[in-house]
Amino acid sequence: MRRGILSIFCLLFSIFAFDFSPAAAQSQIPPGAQSAPPVELEQLVATPAVSGYERQLADKIRAALKRFHPATDNLGDVIVAMGSGAPHRLIVTPMDEPGFVVSEITPDGYLRVQRLPQGGGLPPIYNEMYSAQPVKIGTASGKWIDGVVAGLSVHLQGGRTDAPKASDIQNIYVDIGATSAEEVRKAGVDVLDPIVIDRRVMKLGGEEIAGASVGDRFGAAALVELMGHLDAAKVKGSLTIAFVVQQRTGARGLERILTQTQADEMIYVGRLLPGGPIPQMENLHHAPRREPGGGVLIGVQQTDGTLSGFEAELKQLSDANKIPVASDYSASVLPPTYLPLPQLPAKWAHIGIATSWTDTPAELIDSRDWNDLANLLELYIQGSTPQEPAEGRQASSKLGTIRDTPPSTKFILSDLVPIYAVSNIEGPMRDEVKTLLPKWAKPETDAAGNLILHLGTAPEGSKTPRILIVAHMDEIGFAVKSISKDGRLEVEWRGGGELDFFAGHPALVHTSKGDLDAIMELPNGWDTPVFKWPSESSDTAIRVDVGARTPEEVAKLGISVGDTITIPKAYRPLLGTRANGRSFDDRVGDTALISAVWALGGPLKDRDVTFVWSTGEEIGLVGAAKLAKRLADEGHVPDYVFAVDTFVSSDSPLESKRFGDAQIGKGFVIRALDNSNIVRSDLVEKVIKLARAGQIPVQYGVTGGGNDGSAFVRYGAVDVALGWPLRYSHSPAEVIDTRDVDSLARIVTVIAKSW
Repeated sequence: MRRGILSIFCLLFSIFAFDFSPAAAQSQIPPGAQSAPPVELEQLVATPAVSGYERQLADKIRAALKRFHPATDNLGDVIVAMGSGAPHRLIVTPMDEPGFVVSEITPDGYLRVQRLPQGGGLPPIYNEMYSAQPVKIGTASGKWIDGVVAGLSVHLQGGRTDAPKASDIQNIYVDIGATSAEEVRKAGVDVLDPIVIDRRVMKLGGEEIAGASVGDRFGAAALVELMGHLDAAKVKGSLTIAFVVQQRTGARGLERILTQTQADEMIYVGRLLPGGPIPQMENLHHAPRREPGGGVLIGVQQTDGTLSGFEAELKQLSDANKIPVASDYSASVLPPTYLPLPQLPAKWAHIGIATSWTDTPAELIDSRDWNDLANLLELYIQGSTPQEPAEGRQASSKLGTIRDTPPSTKFILSDLVPIYAVSNIEGPMRDEVKTLLPKWAKPETDAAGNLILHLGTAPEGSKTPRILIVAHMDEIGFAVKSISKDGRLEVEWRGGGELDFFAGHPALVHTSKGDLDAIMELPNGWDTPVFKWPSESSDTAIRVDVGARTPEEVAKLGISVGDTITIPKAYRPLLGTRANGRSFDDRVGDTALISAVWALGGPLKDRDVTFVWSTGEEIGLVGAAKLAKRLADEGHVPDYVFAVDTFVSSDSPLESKRFGDAQIGKGFVIRALDNSNIVRSDLVEKVIKLARAGQIPVQYGVTGGGNDGSAFVRYGAVDVALGWPLRYSHSPAEVIDTRDVDSLARIVTVIAKSW
């Protein structure tokens, strides 16, 4: 009983003894401090370095420091030595990050994995942060292969009670587009290759920098930056700077350096580390508690935050130069092992900066803290103030458009995927579709925002059926519902999806002034062992951080209620004919219609055919429903509507083949039965005959979800839904086979000509 009371007292004392508010420290930071991510940090974050696989990052660091003639030991540590005599000072920073390695290649071409580190030290949610996400696989040749981690398709989960848990490493499968183990190895991928989540540094509107592994790279980036202008002649005594490997897996690089370097004093520069559980206090553990924005942190294992010896000297140096410094809890940088630990120098300290959303793809630091850290290190090394920081670089590109020659379906699709168009904000997609159509095509936009192209009008009294073919332009995402007092955006879904595929990841806020970097925050309790994702019916707020801390700062960024939010995306080729890209639903359908317009070559004689790129499908068939009613009011109800949309496929190691059984790469699919429509069997047979007559690969089956064509049925139309098989629907990991896009475009062309 007494031990429990003592633990509670220690916890409460540590909370109140440490002033966790960054406000006081921030007030000391001069205005105009650098807020853009440092070039060094961006470059190092972009270079994956799973524990034991740090070679490429080490090469990059060596190249940046070549004037100092860095050495590399046989473990992979990069070591720079300069000066002579006493005192001998040592600065150490880690290079590695957590991740996975390939542990098995299945006969059907999936990669299974083992995590590094294999033990603890990561948040319980870590595995789930990889579910349905784009990843990179490193090969022995140094090339990085694109892939995705398989995720459950939201449309196939209704009524399922035994769905695989994403937290279980047994359910992690990496899809690189291969169909066999032979294809995997032919691509250069093999057992033991490292796997990391795809990443980029996000520049939030305030001073924050976010992205996977920023907490693992800030120390190396600070040292590389200051050594870029370091004057070795000003260094007093001997100085060794070591960039060490395998810190996450037993601090092996640090142990090597300590064993072989006899230093008088040492600074370890790296993230502050969580400790073990607090006895008799469920779900609580020792951990650093400060928030980003408070300056440099000195890690101590005492819960009262007391600084003494060398730590106190660093605090005095910081105070004298008006660099904000505070203490916070950190576990030892040398984890216990079977062997005796190497001796630390008599004078040593652990310094770092605070992180939020630690060890997630949305991990966040404050750029002012990073600047303070670099300043302190430079003062310690040579006693001078830092030089002007390097400026960040910006780059952008956009695919051009083709107007005189037919573009390939791959070109069209790769051009459409990067366009952001959350439901109700389809303008950018509508404009892009227009640019991709041939010059003779003259589409119109109706009051609902639908883009409508009439391809022919049958003569009066003709028995030619009235055909309408529709694909939707919108994608799932979020919209700003309100702005909180702390500057966070409270958002709501536009369309349906799984929150765990998006929270804890980088995001984009789409405003009238342009796109802004952001992160989607995780729900409260995300870092505890008992965390559970809130249910769809839960009133738990979904919050987005743009770097603002007041509603006024949000307004200055140009963000308003109603602005939309998405997860960043790109068209990423996988092996062979397969590709990854969020919003293939329904960019593939849009592509098929555009390609068919080119194939038709011009208006159709004696045919009544209309192509429609619709709005608001993901929020209830909005554009299609308005168009259906208008056509009914005008007496122009189509006889047949062909809704071209995703066939959510169970072609995945996580799904039951009882439902959605259509394989990617085997052709387009007739959506004979979904949640909104049942196609007559004679019409299914008619489509199959047309396809086979044209040697077009075809499949048919049952799937989930609804389609735009169902909005026309009540007015007398017949809905014949078509699609293509899609893996991992409504997630950043969506995967297709581009051969299915070609077959879909071909059947749309045939139907327009001859149905």
